[in-house]
Amino acid sequence: MNNFSATYTDQYQLAMAQVYFNNGHKDHIAIFDYYFRKLPFNGGYAVFSGLEDLLEVISKLRFYDDDIEFLRSQGFKDDFLKYLKEFKFSGKIYSASEGDIVFPTRPILQVEANIIEAQIIETILLNLLNFQTLIATKASRIRLVAGDAKLLDFGLRRAQATGGYFATRAAMVGGFDGTSNVLAAKNFDIPVSGTMAHSFIQSYDDELEAFRDFAKGRPEDCVLLVDTYNTLKSGIPNAIKLAKEMESRGEQLMAVRLDSGDLSYFAKESRKLLDAAGLNYVKIAASNQLDEYVIKSLLEQQAPIDIFGVGTNLVTGDPDGALDGVYKLAYSNGKPRIKISESIFKVTLPHKKQVFRMKDDNGKCIGADAIGLYHENSVEEMYHPFEPYKSMYLNKFHQEALLHKVMENGEILMNKRSLKEISEYSLTRLSELPIEYKRFNNPHIYKIGMSELLREEREKLIKSYKQKLR
Repeated sequence: MNNFSATYTDQYQLAMAQVYFNNGHKDHIAIFDYYFRKLPFNGGYAVFSGLEDLLEVISKLRFYDDDIEFLRSQGFKDDFLKYLKEFKFSGKIYSASEGDIVFPTRPILQVEANIIEAQIIETILLNLLNFQTLIATKASRIRLVAGDAKLLDFGLRRAQATGGYFATRAAMVGGFDGTSNVLAAKNFDIPVSGTMAHSFIQSYDDELEAFRDFAKGRPEDCVLLVDTYNTLKSGIPNAIKLAKEMESRGEQLMAVRLDSGDLSYFAKESRKLLDAAGLNYVKIAASNQLDEYVIKSLLEQQAPIDIFGVGTNLVTGDPDGALDGVYKLAYSNGKPRIKISESIFKVTLPHKKQVFRMKDDNGKCIGADAIGLYHENSVEEMYHPFEPYKSMYLNKFHQEALLHKVMENGEILMNKRSLKEISEYSLTRLSELPIEYKRFNNPHIYKIGMSELLREEREKLIKSYKQKLR
C-alpha cells in the first residue's frame, strides 16, 4: 500500500490536536479502546478484519507539503503545522489477532500514544476496521452455510466506490475462495475468477458462435453464461455442443453460470442435461442477489450448485451497511478516564485493559470473554458490564489472553500473514465457538464481563464525577 496522507481524517481530530499542542499536552500519553456495541446482522459473532491494512497505513501516515499548505489555508497555525510536518506515529498498539471471533463491548484493539497521535489516527482506524469487520462477518456467515461450495466475490461494481477494494480483502478473511476484482487479486494475492457478461453473447448473431470464440480465448477456465435467451432450450444445449467440441481438442468446459430465474429449478434441470451428455465434470455456478439466506435455501432444496458468485449483499454488508465501532478514551495524562451517559450501555470502561477468553479442557470456547485490568493475569469472577447483579465464576476455565502488542514505536511487530492463513485461522477460531452462537435465528448471547478490579475502578470514577455535579 502506498504512503497515505494523514489528512485522511476528520476536521475535528486536527482541531482538537491543535488545542492539545497549544496547551502543552502533546506529550500526554493516552489510551483509546476500539470496540463495537452491537453485533451486525442480528448474529452471534463478528470476524475481526482490517488489522494488517491498518498497521501498514499507520506506519506510513505523513503530512505532505500540499497537505500542510491546505491546512494553512484552513486557518491552522504555523507552529502546529511545523509539528505536523514531522508527524510520524510513534505509539503502541495492542490488538486481537486478525480473523479472530469478536464480540460487543470488550476492547478489540487499544492504542497507546501521545494524545495528538492517538487522535489523528482515529478516523482511518474506524474507517478500515469497521468496514472490513462488517464484510468479513457477512462473508463468514455465507461460508457457514455454503459447505464445500466455492465462493466468489462478484461485488466490485455494486460496492460503494473504492470500498469494493477492501471488501474483497475482507471477504477472503471471512472464508471466500476468490474474486472478480483484478486489482485486489493482484495486490492481495487472491485467486481471480470471471466469466462473461450477457452483452458479450448479445454482441454476436449466434449464441453458440459467442461460446466458441470465448472458449478459444479461455480454454483452461471457460465458464459460459447460459441464460441470455433461454436457459434450457438454448443456453445449456449450446454449452453441451461447445463442451463436446472442447473435448475433441483435449479441453474441458469448466462450468456454466445461471444468473436469473428459479436458480434451484434451473440448476437441477441443467445438471440432468449435462449428466445425460456425459458432462458430469462441468460445474454449475450461480449468481444474482445471493446472500446467506438464499444460499441456505438453495442448498436445502438440494440444488446442485458448485459455485456461488456473491455481489451486492456481500460488499454492502446488507442489511446493516455499517458496524457501530467506536474509539473511546480510557486513560490520559496518568489518570483513568470515563464517559458517563444517561444510557448505561454508553458508559465506557477506564484504564488499560486485557481481555481473556474462557475455554474448556478441550480448548473449546465456552461463550465468555472477561475484561480485566492490564496487569491482571486472569479473572476469578466477572461481572456484567450493565447489569450489576449478574456475575460468573471463572476458576474452572482456561483463560486465553487476547490482546497482543502488534506495534511499538510506530513499527509493526507482527509477521505478515497471507489472506489464506488469516482465513484458515478465522475458521479455526470459529470452529471453537459452540454452534448455538452461529445460528441465524436467535443466536445464543455471548457473555462479556469485567473483573472485580475493573468494576471497582469504574464505580469509583462514576461516583467521583457525580459528586462534582452536586
